[in-house]
Amino acid sequence: MDLARLVRHLATTSARVRRAFPASALRSIEQAIAASEATHAGEIRFVVEGALDGLPLLRGQTARERAIEHFARLHVWDTEHNTGVLVYVLLADRRVEIVADRGIHAKAGAEAWSAICRGIETHFGTGDYGRGAVQGIEAVTQLVTRHFPLRPGDLNELPDTPITL
Repeated sequence: MDLARLVRHLATTSARVRRAFPASALRSIEQAIAASEATHAGEIRFVVEGALDGLPLLRGQTARERAIEHFARLHVWDTEHNTGVLVYVLLADRRVEIVADRGIHAKAGAEAWSAICRGIETHFGTGDYGRGAVQGIEAVTQLVTRHFPLRPGDLNELPDTPITL
């Protein structure tokens, strides 16, 4: 077990999450997702988790593993065109992970998602969480729009509201 990681997770409180992602930032993220989904057939979910606790932390669960868990739990995979995208932030680890459903992942590839994550993390490194999240959503938008443009009859299948845990 990584003692420094344990301490970071124990020290990351809900107040820290609220400071990094205040209500105004969450509204901006929600608006960015709604605007994004007006241009393509994809579905974007944004989740911020302050820290892991209990067994996930003691087992050393990675941000990627946790993102995949939330991808399934939130049914991001359950979209008509297999174009769900989860942007997951694990604040205590300062990590961003994107999990994309098979339809869009097959078109975009892991390198594209990784580049977007690193771009978001760069903004987070300067404390600009809200702007980093919005720019990340904009980058996801460009990628999804290129491969799955909006078609008549496409519905908003998942909520646009970001989730904080």
